[in-house]
Amino acid sequence: MEMEDGVSTATKMLETYPQDLGGIDRAALASCIEACLECAQACTACADACLSEDSVQQLTTCVRTNLDCADVCAATGQVLSRHTGYDANLTRVVLEACATACRSCGDECDRHADHHEHCRICAESCRRCEQACRQLLTSLG
Repeated sequence: MEMEDGVSTATKMLETYPQDLGGIDRAALASCIEACLECAQACTACADACLSEDSVQQLTTCVRTNLDCADVCAATGQVLSRHTGYDANLTRVVLEACATACRSCGDECDRHADHHEHCRICAESCRRCEQACRQLLTSLG
């Protein structure tokens, strides 16, 4: 999600927002949006890879957890990208849900990481997203 100049699209879009963001840390917000969208992609790809494994029967929980996490991360990235009529309570709940989904998916993928590289990569993405959601929550106060 980085542009040629090293500044992400999320950051550039936040910089163009015509109103005040109400004291929200723009860097933490951009980082969280990027982490959510990256995690959604990683989880979708991991679920797909799991379905192609010979051991797919042992990966059914992983697939389910991946797909749930992908959906929650995608929704969180979208909610965080909208600022008009900002609802702090909704934002907090969505961030908590995303952090929870990422922790659950990261834990599940960690169980398979020794045998499946896609699970290892996905678990790392989930950990980054969970951390980004928690950092943004902290910055919201």
